[in-house]
Amino acid sequence: MRKSLDFLYNSAAALAALFMVGLLVMILLSIVSRQLHFNVPGIDAYAGYLMAGAGFLALAHTLKRGEHIRVTLILQHLGPTAKRWLERWAMGAAAVLSMLFAYFSVRLVWNSHAFNDISTGNDATALWIPQLAMAIGTVVLAIAAIDEFILEWRGRVAVQHTEALRHE
Repeated sequence: MRKSLDFLYNSAAALAALFMVGLLVMILLSIVSRQLHFNVPGIDAYAGYLMAGAGFLALAHTLKRGEHIRVTLILQHLGPTAKRWLERWAMGAAAVLSMLFAYFSVRLVWNSHAFNDISTGNDATALWIPQLAMAIGTVVLAIAAIDEFILEWRGRVAVQHTEALRHE
């Protein structure tokens, strides 16, 4: 099961990296088109879609690597038992919030598709297409948050890959 979950998180991160490459291509195309005096309609919108998609798809991978911003001001002053319970509470809250985020993201995609919602820009893109990356990213984040919550309750903190890489 661990290998499957890690594959899911890494696949989402790889897709985020592809979106970043696509973003780079869009920006370069925009620069070149301005210099050569031709217009590519909707290029700014597509760059925005790719940037948002990259951010959402990278969320779970970032969580599993321990790279999300954490405020440890309170944690460093607590004893081991209190620290463990606060960590459990925080991961439980993160799991619930990420599941709500995923639910409403998927619902947004569904409604955009059902109502044939299109972009107001000159690209007139069906909005469910770029919103799909957000929905996938939030669903994978919810899975990762639940995974972390379960690991925390089992008393086994997930491997901090950043720390593991530093020691290799």
